[in-house]
Amino acid sequence: MNLTIKAEKRESGGKNFARRIRREGNVPAILYGPGTENVPLVLKKRDLFDILKSETGENTIFQVLYDKDKPDVMIKDYQQDVTTDEILHVDLIHISMDKEIRVTVPIILTGDAVGVKTEGGFVEFVTREVEVECLPNDIPENISVDISELHLNQSIKIEELASIERVKVMSDPNYVIAMVEAMAAEEVVEIEEEEEEIMAEGEQPEVIKKEKAEEEGKAEETKE
Repeated sequence: MNLTIKAEKRESGGKNFARRIRREGNVPAILYGPGTENVPLVLKKRDLFDILKSETGENTIFQVLYDKDKPDVMIKDYQQDVTTDEILHVDLIHISMDKEIRVTVPIILTGDAVGVKTEGGFVEFVTREVEVECLPNDIPENISVDISELHLNQSIKIEELASIERVKVMSDPNYVIAMVEAMAAEEVVEIEEEEEEIMAEGEQPEVIKKEKAEEEGKAEETKE
């Protein structure tokens, strides 16, 4: 993404000063990084919102223009109001495009697990992001993990991820990404009772199980 947003340098101020900035549709920010003095800035709230809602999110590389400077930066951290989702403060980090950095990348599950489709299990999505190290321009938007071959009580770990060119995975290789688990006993009883009720109406149990598996698969996809 080739993106430049405008900013203004600001004087350090207290809470009242920060509130005034927000009332004007802006967000107080601080820019820092190796070999860089901390620079207090004011950014447009709309610009930050667009970056955070983009496909690359916090991993978006952009330039921030203030005075005559235009460094390459990323959002390192930000504070958000828990009730209104208003962005209260942003930390920007100055990056060098020729130096590797560490970032977290979201994991996306693909495929329908065998253990869900035919064995009555459900998918537990355990680790939803992974830490990687690479050059800024090589940061992947996400990492796709195919779970279609997972049977009941099987899992896939970070060590099993396919290698990505120019990207090193730094997270613990023993972390479980996803697993297919069996339903709890009370859920099994509930299904059996449902089967008995429908069988009384003349429908076959195989049809019931198939419909139940399809419903659980759709619910898991919605959850993910």
